[in-house]
Amino acid sequence: NEAEALEWLRDRINVEQMRPARLDRDSVFQLDRMRALLKAVGDPQQAFKSVHVAGTKGKGSVCEMTAACLQGCGYATGLYTSPHLMNIRERIRLNGREISGDDFTGLLGRIAAAADGLSSTVGIPTHFEVMTAAAFLHFAEQAVDFAVIETGLGGRLDATNVLTPEVAAITAIQLEHREILGDTAELIAAEKAGIFKPGAAALAVPQPPSVLEVLRSKAIEVGAELRVLQQDIDFSSRFESSTELGPHTRVSVSTPRSEYEHLPVPLWGEHQAVNCGLALAIVDALRARGFEAPELKVAAGLAATPSNGRLEQIWNRPRIFIDGAHNPESMQALVRSVGAHVRYDSMVVVFGCAADKDVLPMLAKIAMGADKIIFTRAERNTRAMDPRELVRRFAEVSPKMAQAAPSLKDAINTAASATGRDDIILVTGSFALAGEAKRLMQQKRRAMEAGGNAVRELKPAAKARRRSRS
Repeated sequence: NEAEALEWLRDRINVEQMRPARLDRDSVFQLDRMRALLKAVGDPQQAFKSVHVAGTKGKGSVCEMTAACLQGCGYATGLYTSPHLMNIRERIRLNGREISGDDFTGLLGRIAAAADGLSSTVGIPTHFEVMTAAAFLHFAEQAVDFAVIETGLGGRLDATNVLTPEVAAITAIQLEHREILGDTAELIAAEKAGIFKPGAAALAVPQPPSVLEVLRSKAIEVGAELRVLQQDIDFSSRFESSTELGPHTRVSVSTPRSEYEHLPVPLWGEHQAVNCGLALAIVDALRARGFEAPELKVAAGLAATPSNGRLEQIWNRPRIFIDGAHNPESMQALVRSVGAHVRYDSMVVVFGCAADKDVLPMLAKIAMGADKIIFTRAERNTRAMDPRELVRRFAEVSPKMAQAAPSLKDAINTAASATGRDDIILVTGSFALAGEAKRLMQQKRRAMEAGGNAVRELKPAAKARRRSRS
């Protein structure tokens, strides 16, 4: 059953929940083991067309928008991303719907049997390798037209890098996972560029010159021609406001085949413009390879992109937003996005992150936009930093009011008691924390609906004081 399958999965080495210093890179990242596992279940990765996306920042957004565009064109579209918000089955989706519990359980059973037969020769597959194999097997058996695949960590040695994609794309590269990928942007770029393949289209967003030089060099090594947004592909963006959409960003992408003019970016934040441009460039590259993707259908699909933890509103009174931002650059982009897209008087930020994060720069970015901060930790995150330590560290960068809460539920209730009608609560710092918030509010909504109450306020009896934004 599913509970047993998940218990077996939890016993696998899970890189997402381990401190980098404890990782044995040579034993954990082995493509030979991944290839052996896939061969044992019939090499499903050879049964479908794919788009492969790597990068430090924005790769999940690019995958979501690319999949939405392809689905809008009528293609049966698989999507494999990580991490998840509430349920691990969210990582494997077909036409926007997560894999069913029965299908997931059946796939894990078959993969477990194959893994047992291989453990003596190539070792025990990791958590991510098992999930990747399950995704590929599901997409093959469901006969998808395309699968959009997000790398997990890096690119060259990532478990997903057994594909021969139609298009390989690289999003913004920044310094992250330095203990594993390298301590310079150029070294990290070399790892990400490992997804480039002979014969596959290679795309990237604008990068610093030294990073771009590495990407171009790696593309040449494998016989691929790298095309960069805004350099080799005509791209522009603008921020505007309209009665219909409110504040939003529009992008234009022009090639000999496609003319996408002033399409609204479906995800909030000016930083999403380049991600949207890359998604449209991916679809254009597929058109160049003979696949039909009418511009009107692409635009309609793009508009239907789900937010899924990217400045997503999960409650109305008080307004609660979640975002999976987990590094300084993402936090800065988030603060700017809130300011551009959300009207409010005061913002209470509920924050928690992993202990190995570069926390001071993140806290400095939060201090720029938050009126009050409540530090907490995700219930299931074994790597979470102690909220009291976060309070202490925050005092190093800001004199603003901050406090610790032992759980996210306590943090949200405390935040709700301090907000008025025109204030907002923002839960951020990790996908684990954002997902737990979404799960808590769904549980609250179900409880209220079961009791026959309208879903209105988090704490209906509490009348929070209005605070001025002075």
